[in-house]
Amino acid sequence: MYTKQEIIIRSHREGKSQRRISRELQVSRKTISKYVEDYENLQNGLVRPETSLSTYLTSPPVYRIGTRSKVRLTREVQTVIDAHLEANSKKMQQGMRKQILRNIDILQLLHDQGFGVGYTTVCNYIREKLGKPAANQEAFIRQQYAPGSVCEFDWGEIKLTISGHLWRFQLAVFTSAYSNYRYAMIYRRQDTLAFMESHVSFFEHIGGVYHQMVYDNMRVAVAKFIGKHEKEPTRALLQLKGHYQFGHRFCNAYSGNEKGHVERSVEYIRRKAFGFKSDFASLEQAQQYLGSIIGKLNQAKQQLTGRTAMEMFADEKDLLWPYPGLLACSDSEQLRVDKYATISYCTNRYSVSDKLVGCFVDVKVFSHKIEAYFENKSVASHQRDYGKHQWIISIEHYLDTLRQKPGALNGSVALTCSPYLEKLYQQFYLSAPRDFIDLLHYCRQNKISEENLEATVLRLVSLCTQSITTEKLTALLGNKPREDAKPVSVNNQTAYLAQEQLKQVTALLMN
Repeated sequence: MYTKQEIIIRSHREGKSQRRISRELQVSRKTISKYVEDYENLQNGLVRPETSLSTYLTSPPVYRIGTRSKVRLTREVQTVIDAHLEANSKKMQQGMRKQILRNIDILQLLHDQGFGVGYTTVCNYIREKLGKPAANQEAFIRQQYAPGSVCEFDWGEIKLTISGHLWRFQLAVFTSAYSNYRYAMIYRRQDTLAFMESHVSFFEHIGGVYHQMVYDNMRVAVAKFIGKHEKEPTRALLQLKGHYQFGHRFCNAYSGNEKGHVERSVEYIRRKAFGFKSDFASLEQAQQYLGSIIGKLNQAKQQLTGRTAMEMFADEKDLLWPYPGLLACSDSEQLRVDKYATISYCTNRYSVSDKLVGCFVDVKVFSHKIEAYFENKSVASHQRDYGKHQWIISIEHYLDTLRQKPGALNGSVALTCSPYLEKLYQQFYLSAPRDFIDLLHYCRQNKISEENLEATVLRLVSLCTQSITTEKLTALLGNKPREDAKPVSVNNQTAYLAQEQLKQVTALLMN
């Protein structure tokens, strides 16, 4: 606009030629000629008589861009976007609508692949591709919180593929209202044990306690409604409050905006973590992956503050209330051991020692495991199974019975519960079940893990492919030095001769 005015002034007021004006202002002569011609036409009333000269001189220039092709939105970029939209469609068909990638996530993936496309371009293409109108934007009121004062908790549902099977899990999410520091854990159910264990894990993680915890009307926190607005907390919440000494506040019904930090965090963590990857070998692997993603999110700069959540959490860490230590949270049961040497809990059966048939054992139930005790001594520990009518059995619990009934080994559920031991039995011990049972006895007495046994079998197979026997395996397992044993100096003649003798004995066993 300023250049246009200068051109008109120098041409009409100062009488300079267009060539000279072009040289002085470093502007193309075609541009100068166009402005001068438009000004003269307006002055003579030849075109646009409703437009005044002052309006023309104070308005910015208008460029005719025509229908130029999009430079950044190449066919390759469109192919990548289409692939992600197709993946989103498949997720929605599987009921994973909350884990689809948003436009900003697709843009991030494009940037990671080296494409320089912009966010508006991606949004416009996706809107045209899906035929969706532009959504109306909602206004929010920003709140201010004191450091260490408020932390919000909420649940979120996720669907993950674990070892090839699709399962539904619950995400327990904590978010600081001041720093937006996030923490999350994966659980199988949204029950009381998971609720308590998540708080224990969170307070241990941060090494302190927030002054107030905020919840919605979840069943694990609200026991019942008293009147129109009052709510009675559950026994689990009272136990947490009594141990950690924090205050609590419940949101009003259907008012998720009253804990907007964690509401946003649930969606954000679920999308950033499991929108990109949802297939894992185990639940432990999924939890480790979630922890790494949350660590990156806490290290990223936030738009409204220009600081990371980790930096802001450092401001409130010293203002948290002291951490009182772990709270033991578990359900206690006293169960009878049936004739199969198992205890039944929630339709599933867990094995204990076969010596305890008919006895009562004390059982501690956690969200991820079940422990059994007899006369204050641990007799079994299993990963908790959330299926129905499952048998969770350890073969070592039945070794005494199998010595008396070796013929029962071949078709036993205990053998099939350990794929590697079943394979070892079928491959080398099918005609010698007693020898196999003796090997398992030896491993139990010497606390030899299944991984250690597998490595020893592979070593023996590489040395002697003719036959694998219990005597050879126990010889190799027994000759392995302890980790804390000091190496014997070969300079000592006695030690040298002893080593040579052991080599000869091992060679005889190999034949």
